[in-house]
Amino acid sequence: MKSVKLLLVAAMALAVTARAEQTFELDKTHTTIGFAISHLVISEVEGRFNDFEGAIQLADDNTVTGAKATIQAKSIDTGVAKRDEHLRSPDFFNAEQHPTITFASKKVEKNGDKLVMVGEFTMHGVTKEIRIPFTVSGPIKDPWGMTRIGFKGETTINRKDYGLTYNKVLETGGLAVGEEVKISLKGEAVKK
Repeated sequence: MKSVKLLLVAAMALAVTARAEQTFELDKTHTTIGFAISHLVISEVEGRFNDFEGAIQLADDNTVTGAKATIQAKSIDTGVAKRDEHLRSPDFFNAEQHPTITFASKKVEKNGDKLVMVGEFTMHGVTKEIRIPFTVSGPIKDPWGMTRIGFKGETTINRKDYGLTYNKVLETGGLAVGEEVKISLKGEAVKK
């Protein structure tokens, strides 16, 4: 009987916790999912993904408890149509076979006064755990009465870890395309 009462209390606590979560959906018009990668050893190419959706969860005390996102790989945009088509091809993202890039958080850690989102990142059919240091500002009420937050995060991944191995060796011995990709996330999310 005592164990049944404990189970009921635990179930009620979980139900209260579930209700306490607030979901904020990414505002596409005010959010950028971008990247930068070395090109020809002497410069960087920057780009972004234009088609995505996602959400950030906050507890009632406005602490971030999780996040998820789905990006359409074919929406890659570096500002050069020919390069973007090559990036969508089997040489890189193979967007026909691997149409989405996803992130699903597992936990949020504190590192001093910084927050780190830890989660599963899947690209090109490969899933690995990544860590994204981030900040959140708000929530605020916008001029239209909506509650919104701002966020910013950056991390670096190695594209070869995800099977994106295409490259050319330059005459000088360097690689045409770098292996380390800087990912930057910044934008706003609106409470559902």
